[in-house]
Amino acid sequence: MKNGELWTDNSGASIQAHGGCVIKYGKTWYWYGENKGVDNLPGKNQVPFVGISCYSSPNLRDWQFEGNVLEANKTDSGSPIHTSRVCERPKVIYNPKNKNFALWIHLDNEDYTFARAGVAVSGSPTGPFEFLAVHHANRTDCRDMTVFQDTDGRAYLVHSGDWNKTLYISQLNDDFTGFTGLFTKVLVDQEREAPALLHHNDLYYLVSSGCTGWKPNSMLYAVNTQLLCGARWKLIDNPCSGPGYRQTFGAQSACIFCAGGQPYLLLDHWDPKNLRQSGYSILPIHINGDYMEILWRDCFEGI
Repeated sequence: MKNGELWTDNSGASIQAHGGCVIKYGKTWYWYGENKGVDNLPGKNQVPFVGISCYSSPNLRDWQFEGNVLEANKTDSGSPIHTSRVCERPKVIYNPKNKNFALWIHLDNEDYTFARAGVAVSGSPTGPFEFLAVHHANRTDCRDMTVFQDTDGRAYLVHSGDWNKTLYISQLNDDFTGFTGLFTKVLVDQEREAPALLHHNDLYYLVSSGCTGWKPNSMLYAVNTQLLCGARWKLIDNPCSGPGYRQTFGAQSACIFCAGGQPYLLLDHWDPKNLRQSGYSILPIHINGDYMEILWRDCFEGI
């Protein structure tokens, strides 16, 4: 798979899994994302909401389309997942206590003033997911997001808030479908979005993008020894290295996942004028001490 391009599934169709995440369940990998497989709305950098797609793979290279695990509501214009709404950044996490999967998603209206988090659940990684609730996460707006499970099993929603001024790390309840009320602010007033989180040895690494709309910018990463100590997150530098590193290779962070002990970063190469043609990259993350480096590679070969 050539990085920076739109990849295809086993049938030859374009993979529509934008802004998403990759998880492993059993021996199978699952890739969830925004299905943007329709034309842009006239004159806009948006598409109607189609659904949240799912692809499966034994090797992170050969992908089988499993369908839309959460379908857009086509009849009720008041639904938060109606085709007229914005539904972005889907992230899925497995709950071992309930033996089910929770899907978190950024919900919005066309002018991005709604800014809530939605959650759905399913007993199967390939869905269908049942939409449960809309959350005003800890009484703040909720935009770009990821989910993260710590070594003690606790799960967190990491999301942009305060009109993209600040990142929040919000602890989820035992069902992974709501909040405990415990949260911290991270990188206050630094205007970061597109968060992705990694725990390696004794440090947490948080990568994020600047808020420049669809235009790529420099990725930055921050480190901390304590996830919920917001004031101790230390912003370091741009971890990218290679052609186009100052604009994150023309891409934006989507999620971090690990395969065989090796962490990888999934990125989106957005084409705002034709979102269905947006490409992807998967790049290895290298950690030396507390220093993170993400090297450009032309291709991703899977595992």
